[in-house]
Amino acid sequence: MASRNRRKQRWCPQPLTPLMEGPDFGMEDDEGNKKESSWEIIREWFRTQRNVPGGNSFSSSISLYGPNIPPAKRQDLRLLLGVLGCPLAPIPISDTPISNLHIRDIPLETSTAYYIIQQYLAAAGCSKQRRCAKNMYASGMVKLIRCETEISTGKSVRTMGSRTGENGCFVLWRMSPEMWSLELAVAGNKVVAGSDGKIVWRHTPWLGTHAAKGPQRPLRRIIQGLDPKSTAGLFSKAQCLGEKRIGDDDCFVLKVAADRAAVMERNEGPAEVIRHVLYGYFSQRSGLLIYMEDSHLTRVHSAENDTVYWETTIGSSIGDYRDVDGVLIAHQGRTVATVFRFGETSMEHTRTRMEEIWRINDVVFNVPGLSGDSFIPPADIFDTAPTVSP
Repeated sequence: MASRNRRKQRWCPQPLTPLMEGPDFGMEDDEGNKKESSWEIIREWFRTQRNVPGGNSFSSSISLYGPNIPPAKRQDLRLLLGVLGCPLAPIPISDTPISNLHIRDIPLETSTAYYIIQQYLAAAGCSKQRRCAKNMYASGMVKLIRCETEISTGKSVRTMGSRTGENGCFVLWRMSPEMWSLELAVAGNKVVAGSDGKIVWRHTPWLGTHAAKGPQRPLRRIIQGLDPKSTAGLFSKAQCLGEKRIGDDDCFVLKVAADRAAVMERNEGPAEVIRHVLYGYFSQRSGLLIYMEDSHLTRVHSAENDTVYWETTIGSSIGDYRDVDGVLIAHQGRTVATVFRFGETSMEHTRTRMEEIWRINDVVFNVPGLSGDSFIPPADIFDTAPTVSP
């Protein structure tokens, strides 16, 4: 009955604080007091790193959320989960079937990419599938690793930090490219994200529930070898940039990017999204996607008229493809993310590097009983929506 009542709600995207495609921290302190904007909290986090005695704030082997842990250490895990937990792809998945594209009507770079994607679908076994899967379930393990932070003052550069990690697990449900749900638990903290096909949302213990601005975009985890058809749909109108060697494989490089109008929709307050681009590297030997990298650049204007840029780069090695009901699914990978902060005129910069090692334990297609009701957004998406004045 509760499910039916919730279905009667009027669903419409609200101008809430969007998912930050990069580090974002809590808007409240431990006592529940309101703090400044998330971007100001990010700056405070980097200031904390600069002031650490001896240049190493990660020597303790105690859990990040154990007793008497300083707030700075809690923010380390928030940074990891904020960047690597549930990032989104830069563009929506095309709803035009890739087989319906007319090669003669598109540029050479796009027609070449179309051919590469056709080979990818064949290599993954999608061309041989007798029927499309109605839905999918996947579970796996992750290890989030905070590596190091490099701080440059313009005259000197110092690197601090050590490889400390936290283990976790995740569960992913997908009914269509636009309908998905993710639960990720690491070190006693759970990040939940999802999409009902209209609203993309995320809930964290420190920020609560927030909806994403801009076009409806897929979860990055889904397109990194877990759902070949969604990956193909994302790259259906890509440009082929040429070839590049990744490890022992010669690869074709495909590029997709959000257009200017789409990134402008994702602006929030002083934060302005400049670009978001994704590159896919498809092996010439196997035809499969073996590496993926995206770059997201944001410009933040402060009250002091300073301009600071934040560039988040996420690169994922994808491998261990295994047959699941006739489709090759990537079961293992490693993701390295870099958050680079630099000014418009200052020589100072800060670069933080973090890592995720992930493994898929189980994949099941056509799960009985999974329906659209499984992807209804949390009620507080509507309850906390601000009132818009006429």
